Amino acid sequence: MAGSTPFRKRRFRKSGDPAETQVASMDPETDPGASGGSASAEIAIPSGTAPAVPTETGPGEGSRYGSGARRMPVRNGVRKGGEGVKGAVQYVTDRIIENAPRVPVRDLATLRAQFPGLGPEQLAEKLVSGACAATSTVGAGIGAAAMLPVPPAMPAELAAEITAVAAIELKLVAELHEVYGLRPHGGRTERSLAYLTAWTEERGVDLTKPTTLNAALGGQMKRELRQQIMKRMFRSLPNLMPFMVGAAVGAVMNRRDTRKLAEKVRGDLRRRAVDWEALSSLPPLERPVQPLPEATRVALEASDPTAFG
Repeated sequence: MAGSTPFRKRRFRKSGDPAETQVASMDPETDPGASGGSASAEIAIPSGTAPAVPTETGPGEGSRYGSGARRMPVRNGVRKGGEGVKGAVQYVTDRIIENAPRVPVRDLATLRAQFPGLGPEQLAEKLVSGACAATSTVGAGIGAAAMLPVPPAMPAELAAEITAVAAIELKLVAELHEVYGLRPHGGRTERSLAYLTAWTEERGVDLTKPTTLNAALGGQMKRELRQQIMKRMFRSLPNLMPFMVGAAVGAVMNRRDTRKLAEKVRGDLRRRAVDWEALSSLPPLERPVQPLPEATRVALEASDPTAFG
């Protein structure tokens, strides 16, 4: 046995093959599988082979891994939240485009008959006041709903508010065009899309640039409409505050936003207004064929009780 040890040492020194190293170390005296084997047999692992899983981590590695794992749910939550907001904006956009041709609009003859003795500016102010009162009522109603113990319903309430307010303001924009003698060209669908563009851009319709159906529903117009709805959604978030605070905030903010929109549109239309005496006879405006959704119809009745009579 004493003579075998130098023999193994000579083979170990002459050969660099890891396999031979393992064979040379498998001796009854040093083999870990044999009885009385020593721990020195661990040198049989080839020196060039790295362990598959590290047994120790360097300073700070564990904390970095843990913080990264904690950040992943946050990133996923932000991404999913962004997708949810985009989906909500797209839903509201589609509903507003769908409702636009269904909004009943009174022509100039009807308005003058309902408000006799008023000039263009007085009549326009009457329309603005009625629309402001209606959107204020909608904002107060959504704020009051925030007191109810149904948090999952809040996004739906917010979408319903924006859709109803948009219908009220679209009606206001359309009737202001009638008051100032600037009815857009085309049928009901073309006119409603022209008013929708005016609402989105907060200005009057440019009659020298008729809005075609394809252009109105094009990518740029939809992007602008989505941006407008996104701004409205963020401005409406305080309406969801509890304890009736949201009701007061919603009423004030909606009234202010509607008044601001009306002043911009009126200022644009006033510069291009056509005197009533110079207007050629226009055909009466046709009534919508498809009715509005019930909630939107009720909101519109607040600004115009005769619109659905």
